[in-house]
Amino acid sequence: MTISNQKAFDSILSMAQNMLRLAAERAQSPVTPEMIEKELTKLAIMMEDDFALVDRDALVDELIRRSSRTVGQNATLSSGENHIPWLDAERKRGWTYWQRYSEYMETRIPWTALDALDVATDEVLSNLEDPIREGAWDRRGLVVGHVQSGKTGNYTGLICKAADAGYKIIIVLAGLHNNLRAQTQIRLDEGFLGFATIADADELPAVGVGLIDNDTSVRPNAATNRSDKGDFNTAVAAKMNISPEQRPWLFVVKKNKTVLERLLHWIRNRVANHIDPVTGRKLVTNLPILVIDDESDHGSVDTGEDVVDDFGNPDLEHQPKTINRLIRAILHHFARKAYVGYTATPFANIFIHERGETQEHGPDLFPSAFITNLAAPSNYVGPGRVFGSASSTPDDLPLVRTLSDDEFQPWMPSKSTTSPEMKPHKNGHRPRWKGEDRVPDSLAEAIRSFIYACALRKLRGHGDKHSSMLIHVTRFTSVQNEVFNQVATYVRDMKGRYTRGIELSSLEASMREEYEATFLPGMRGIRDALVEGETLEDFSWTDIRAVLPDVLSDIRVREINGTAKDALDYAENEATGLKVIAIGGDKLARGLTLEGLCTSYFLRTARMYDTLMQMGRWFGYRDGYLDVCRLYTSQEMVEWFGHIADAAEELRQEFDNMVAAGATPKQFGLRVKSHSVLTVTSRAKMRNARAMQLTYSGDLLQTIVFPNRKDDIAANFNAADRFISALGPSTDLNHQHFVPDGQKWNGHLWRDVSALSVISFLREYRTHAASFRIMSPLIADFIEEMNKDQELTNWTVALIGKDQPGTEKSVGGASVKMLDRRRAAEHADRYSIKTLISPRDQAIDLTEAEWKAALELSRKTWRNDTDRNEGKEPPSEPRGPQIRHVLGNGVVEASIPARRERGLLMLYLLDPAGAEVPELADAHPVVAWAISFPSSTSERRVSNSRYIANSVLWGGLNDWVD
Repeated sequence: MTISNQKAFDSILSMAQNMLRLAAERAQSPVTPEMIEKELTKLAIMMEDDFALVDRDALVDELIRRSSRTVGQNATLSSGENHIPWLDAERKRGWTYWQRYSEYMETRIPWTALDALDVATDEVLSNLEDPIREGAWDRRGLVVGHVQSGKTGNYTGLICKAADAGYKIIIVLAGLHNNLRAQTQIRLDEGFLGFATIADADELPAVGVGLIDNDTSVRPNAATNRSDKGDFNTAVAAKMNISPEQRPWLFVVKKNKTVLERLLHWIRNRVANHIDPVTGRKLVTNLPILVIDDESDHGSVDTGEDVVDDFGNPDLEHQPKTINRLIRAILHHFARKAYVGYTATPFANIFIHERGETQEHGPDLFPSAFITNLAAPSNYVGPGRVFGSASSTPDDLPLVRTLSDDEFQPWMPSKSTTSPEMKPHKNGHRPRWKGEDRVPDSLAEAIRSFIYACALRKLRGHGDKHSSMLIHVTRFTSVQNEVFNQVATYVRDMKGRYTRGIELSSLEASMREEYEATFLPGMRGIRDALVEGETLEDFSWTDIRAVLPDVLSDIRVREINGTAKDALDYAENEATGLKVIAIGGDKLARGLTLEGLCTSYFLRTARMYDTLMQMGRWFGYRDGYLDVCRLYTSQEMVEWFGHIADAAEELRQEFDNMVAAGATPKQFGLRVKSHSVLTVTSRAKMRNARAMQLTYSGDLLQTIVFPNRKDDIAANFNAADRFISALGPSTDLNHQHFVPDGQKWNGHLWRDVSALSVISFLREYRTHAASFRIMSPLIADFIEEMNKDQELTNWTVALIGKDQPGTEKSVGGASVKMLDRRRAAEHADRYSIKTLISPRDQAIDLTEAEWKAALELSRKTWRNDTDRNEGKEPPSEPRGPQIRHVLGNGVVEASIPARRERGLLMLYLLDPAGAEVPELADAHPVVAWAISFPSSTSERRVSNSRYIANSVLWGGLNDWVD
């Protein structure tokens, strides 16, 4: 599309969106294709010249797609301490920066998303202080979004509104490398400044919002620019004097010791206008400051972990301790200040307040004022939807192509939980495949799948949009260079064959076969599972074959090396679209967006958690091409992505319950600090296990990892056999206190079982060492500890079978149908499954009043967030976290008492025949269990220090990194 055509398309789109919005409000109904036709017909008369330049069908498709999007509900925990509410319609009159940003975004996102952006930024801004409020004030908050879900767009909107309101200094802390800083600067040039911050240019050309509003008198001031050396420096500082009557100043800086020290020096010596008579501290009292910390859990949180470079030397520029201190010191020099962290992974931010306040640096960065959770819109594709255990997407979705160890280990050895005996490659490694200097077959397949993706996008009319492939297989620059050469050779060879037609027949035949038998059916599978509100066209091999020579000649192979060029190239090739295969190592800055990312080939290269976060950039919005995207990665990474997605979801559920209860961020922080789910994230993050003080109150624990040795399986079966025999006669599971209409159960129920019986069973049951969250002896310790306060003294035990036809087995004299649970991954030493229980199991034996109260709370906390697998409609059965909340707290207004003395133990028999684990053939049934603990305000905790040392995996997961 030429630039003038694109302009015509955008202006029609913008008008049509606004007209449709009004039409839908008038009709009190969602937008229909008829409405779209009607409004476009009206516009075609008014905008005849523009219509002549655009494809009307493409307009209709785009409007249908946009009108089918929904956005979930955000949730906020806040504290009103030392806060004066201030933001109302009157205060927002005449705000120009937000007005023009809102217009700029109109052509880029659906109107539902723009409305949601307006609401979300208002919510965050209203939790900050009014910048014209006199005296000293300090607000610190955190915004949690999903990975790659549009956080930059959100904080750009916040910056516009903050500048409108009167914040004078706005500092954005963007990443650790120049490429991410430059990318953020470019985005803010377009969304806030309105001009391109080109170094040493006489005239700064208008871009983005500056093209909508060309009044240069409102241009904000820029202290940094988009070039590689554009960060805050002493030359700039020497020339800069800031006064309150000026327009706001924007700084986009790296989280880097030298840069932040420069900034601090400049504030102390050039900006401070007052000296505190008591402490002698230099203060800025006349300029309110807003600091936005992008990826705030990365580099800013003082976790006490040290950072090292490629050669294992301490990296002094990026020590979190130092960065954290400098950010706090900058804030500490302002009397009127606000700090907002943005992150997709709130795990680290919760630990901050252990460090406390210091005289020199001021309070810690804990978000004591507010925490806001942003919900994802319906077209977002995230880890929860693809890997989460509650996900309804089919396991064999071709979106993810799992690599077995023999497909990459010979080429790029890396230690993993699936092959612990491997020695990871070192700096200077020379990757070879079957003795030759070439890419492995699996990587060649991934490159071809990217080529098909580019061809399909071109045929769909998106040829002028960016398309990228990411290859991330090593952290060493020397090895990265070898990979670059192998990939470039492979692409060059294919390009030569297709453009000159030499030695082409066998390659062409095999690609045709691959496209028709694998790629095309895969696209259809992905559309069925994940794509809504769009029609994505298929093309035959003949169509693909016709554009291949052009596609191949457009593709560039390049290394990502951390400079601003990584980001600038996208901006400079906006009109034609880049087609890039990017090979990245550590410099692949977290958060650097690779535009139009279709294909990723990812092996673990660092601490598990960091690699997962790097890989996270593959998620996001893929309108018009989700079906051509593919992720190639190891079995281990897929499994861990599931763990982390589930951990994030548990924290979100905990958060929702606390919002419903009106808690503060500090209370949430305290609850999460001892949440057993952190055993999962800290395992992935840290090299050395740290003992944690845990509570399981309010948790659901389920066994998903089992030994695959027959004697262990038999020992567990015998333990369950003894336990159930001793329970005495059972009640049929269909005779619970309350069974909703239409539910049928298979199994047995025992009430009033003593805690001692449950503890004895847990002490006998053997959990696998890889199951670091479910250690049955530690859980037994916890129940004993809670018994001291008369909690968890009285147990309900259920033996649950499947309610469809199945094989019956008897244990302890009780007969039940075995469940089929296929293994989730291949492991030599264990049998692991994705999830054990059915959602309804947690509601076993509730009273009708409890069931209904838990359902009401589940509806109240439902956020309509696609990535949380919540379904399109509010829940029709109570959800687990809400059941545990009702049991732990009761519901005063419905006269439902708390029942903290009651625990629920659910037992299952898994059919070894359905496991697909050869070692389990003709073994005893596999005994699995889950426990649902009511929530509790008890301060009691248990330490996992005795058990960490025994967990072999603690050592195995991250010890090879340095």
